[in-house]
Amino acid sequence: MRFDIVTLFPDCFTSVLSSGLLGKALAKQIAQVNLVNPRDFTTDKHRKVDDEPYGGGVGMLMKPEPIFSAVESLPILQRREVILMSPQGQTINQPLLRELASNYDQLVVICGHYEGVDERVLHLVTREVSLGDFILTGGEIPAMALINGVVRLLPGTVAKTESLTAESFEEGLLDYPQYTRPADFRGWKVPDVLLSGNHAAIAKWRYEQQIQRTSDRRPDLLAKWQQQKKGGGDEGDEGDEGDEGERGRGKGER
Repeated sequence: MRFDIVTLFPDCFTSVLSSGLLGKALAKQIAQVNLVNPRDFTTDKHRKVDDEPYGGGVGMLMKPEPIFSAVESLPILQRREVILMSPQGQTINQPLLRELASNYDQLVVICGHYEGVDERVLHLVTREVSLGDFILTGGEIPAMALINGVVRLLPGTVAKTESLTAESFEEGLLDYPQYTRPADFRGWKVPDVLLSGNHAAIAKWRYEQQIQRTSDRRPDLLAKWQQQKKGGGDEGDEGDEGDEGERGRGKGER
C-alpha cells in the first residue's frame, strides 16, 4: 500500500516511520510512505500557504492552491482514497482501519493546520477522518495513528495473524485481562484459571471478563454489542460496525 501524506511538517514523521513494527513493515516494503510538503508548490517569494478567512474571524486558513498542486503531483493508483484529517470526519475505529487496509492501494492523507483548510479543498477529498471529538494543532498526529492502524493490518506486518483477531474492538468488546510471569508479583497473583491448563474454562473466563470489562469501561460499546447480538444472533458481526456519521462542526484541524 502507498501512503502519500500532504503535510507542512514532514519531519514530524521521521521517528514514527522508522520505529517498531511500522518501521519494519516499511523496510520490508509492505507499505510505502511518501511525504509531500504543500509549501514546495507555492509560487510567491514568501512561500505562503495560509491567509485570512473571508468574512473575518480568528486565525488563518490553509490556501487551496498549494494543497491542490501537491495532491495533483501524485500518481493515481486505481484503488485510491483521498483523506482529510478533520474533526468533522468519521472517527477512526477498527472497522474503518480494516476497510482501508482491505479496499485501497493508495491513501492520500491531507494534514490541515492553523484554523483548517479552505472549504474548496473538499473537492479533492473522498473521505474526512477524525481522531476524536477534540482539536489538535495539526493533522500530523491523527495521520500517524491512521498509518499505524492500517499498516499493522496488512499481511506480513504482524507475524502472528491470529493476534489481530483476538484483541479489543475486533469482536465488539474490549480485550480480556492478560498476565505473564511471574505468577505472583508483590502479592498480586495470576487468576488460578489461567494456570489450570483447562482451555475451555480459560476461554469461558476470558469471554466473561471481556463482557465485564466492557460494561465497566465502555458501556456504550456493550450496549451496541448486545443490540447486535439481539438483532443478528450469531451473525451479529455482519451488522453495523461503527459510527461513520459526520462529527460535529468545529474549528481546527483533524
